[in-house]
Amino acid sequence: MEDWEKGTIAISFVDEALHSMRQRGMDTEALLLEAGISPRWLSAPHARVAAANYGRLWYLIAHAMDDEFFGMDIHPMRVGSFNMLCRSVLHSANLGKALARMLDFLRLVLDDMSATLSEQDGLARIAIHETGAPGRMFAYATFLMIVHGVGSWLIGRRIQLLSADFRCEEPLASLDYKTRFCEQARFSQTQTSITFDAACLALPIVQNQRSLQSFLREAPGNLLVKYSNHDSLAATIRRHLRQLPLTEWSDFDSLSKQLHTPASTLRRKLSQEGQSYQAIKDNLRRDLAINYLSGSARSIEEIAISLGFADSSAFHRAFKKWTGSSPGEHRRALSAA
Repeated sequence: MEDWEKGTIAISFVDEALHSMRQRGMDTEALLLEAGISPRWLSAPHARVAAANYGRLWYLIAHAMDDEFFGMDIHPMRVGSFNMLCRSVLHSANLGKALARMLDFLRLVLDDMSATLSEQDGLARIAIHETGAPGRMFAYATFLMIVHGVGSWLIGRRIQLLSADFRCEEPLASLDYKTRFCEQARFSQTQTSITFDAACLALPIVQNQRSLQSFLREAPGNLLVKYSNHDSLAATIRRHLRQLPLTEWSDFDSLSKQLHTPASTLRRKLSQEGQSYQAIKDNLRRDLAINYLSGSARSIEEIAISLGFADSSAFHRAFKKWTGSSPGEHRRALSAA
């Protein structure tokens, strides 16, 4: 299983992806079930789904609507557009040329939203241009995830974002968006944009026709988490914990020694990212539980023990708190897909 598939996605992202389908009176329940997502989870605000299931939903929605931009623009981004976009930039001279070509392509495909690439004072900036009231956060994020995700894939590494501004109000899942873009994400700004080191624009394209086929098999559904910000302190701690059995997860003071960082500094930096050590541990256990239920034949009792729960009933209570459904209900929804 690819690393991107091991993450989980807030249920609000599922709800947002289905928004235009609902407006058009289209059947969303059948698509959810086919993607292995229970429609009941939409009423549980803290529920999360495995990234692989969310990627499958993206594919199903795009094909049901014949629109890879989910009906968020007056002009549909017909199925196959993303494939053509990737092929059109594959042989660019460098990242800067590829990004400019991508934005030109999207300007031709979409009517309500376009973007430009500029460079000033050592910073590269991709700014979205639109008229009227602020759009939906999901529309901004989808547009920028496509551009940033494809750009990152082309150079074989994540383009590290220095800032991300959005015109819309802060969404409920803002922490997930900050994880995807950067901790410095701001909302209710005058223009939607992302910035990064302009030196990246000169980086060469390292992908080829062969690697493109592998990339297209997973994209664009994988872009939400595949090129998330893995350099944050929270992500560093999460990787550290994933390498250890749960019985060896240390307390906060021991962790600070392992990371060679004073406990007070570690706590302050985590707070700046909107995180805490306990929340990181809880969220990692939650994601492991969701993926164990999704991708293994282990019994619920075995999963409970592997995650450090005293018994399956304690795991049942925690999982229902995390996702809004019981472990058994979650697995049955997946098996029905």
